[in-house]
Amino acid sequence: MMFTGIEFAHPAAFVLLALLPAMVAYHYYRGRKRMADIRYVHASFVEGVRKSLRLRFIHLPAFLRLLAIGMLIIALARPQISSSSREVTIEGIDIMICLDISGSMLAEDFQPNRMEAAKQTALEFVDMRPNDRIGMTVFSGESFTLVPLTTDHALLRELGSSVSTGMVQDGTAIGDGLATAINGLRDSDAVSRVVVLLTDGINNTGVIDPMTAAEIAALMDIRVYTIGVGSSGPVPYPFQTPFGVQYRDVEIPVDEDLLQEMASVTGGAYYWADSQDALEQVYQDIDRLERSIIEHSELVLVSDSFLPLLLLALVFLLLEGVLRHTWLRATP
Repeated sequence: MMFTGIEFAHPAAFVLLALLPAMVAYHYYRGRKRMADIRYVHASFVEGVRKSLRLRFIHLPAFLRLLAIGMLIIALARPQISSSSREVTIEGIDIMICLDISGSMLAEDFQPNRMEAAKQTALEFVDMRPNDRIGMTVFSGESFTLVPLTTDHALLRELGSSVSTGMVQDGTAIGDGLATAINGLRDSDAVSRVVVLLTDGINNTGVIDPMTAAEIAALMDIRVYTIGVGSSGPVPYPFQTPFGVQYRDVEIPVDEDLLQEMASVTGGAYYWADSQDALEQVYQDIDRLERSIIEHSELVLVSDSFLPLLLLALVFLLLEGVLRHTWLRATP
């Protein structure tokens, strides 16, 4: 039974509260009978006498006794206060985002260009994963770890926002980029380890073959999700000229067969994103596929709180006894 946030272990004890009205009725009947037994010789004399303070409080001992009995009955119901604490166990997923920052990512079939669109959607993906450790590697002709695995997503957002083309030698070293991401997950003991690799080109440089890197990921039980980004056909690309930036439509092919095979050998999946909306949808799909396991266990602590009621009852009984035998003592 619950009452104003307090639980009672023995709520049946409240039945005893029915005794209180009976005691009040008995006290009233006894008082009336006592008054009926009193005979006044001069009734007119008594009518003009004001009640003294003592007479006004003549029923106080009986009231205190009723309060004490009420407190004892509530204490008998054994009030308890419950407090609970929740323990949360998170079996998280460690994720490395592997981002292509080659010069072709400046193509403007996305707004404002592929590079900015890729960064924005990647960081939105980070916001979807508050319970996971996430890191970021970038690659073009070379690769490096921008942010190691971390739960400091604010730092990841700050450094990820600063990524741009031209940070390292140009080119598209997909194998090196994936190998760097795998290295970032090597010491992870998470229940699941994932690489999300985004590129808009064809592997044309680097030391490590992309399929070799993918097979290493498979041996380490790391799933690789590959994303090919870019519109099909010629796309507007900015060129620096002596007369300023000029745009030409160029073809930027993506090796879809390679990306599909890399994802398949690791148990991941390949996605093609030809627009900003499609790219956002890809990250949402990956988010649904890779969910952290969160377990809740609740510990409930119950503490008895009848002692204050017993102390109150004792105070009321002592006060009643003092008043009844001193100031409000009945005259023989």
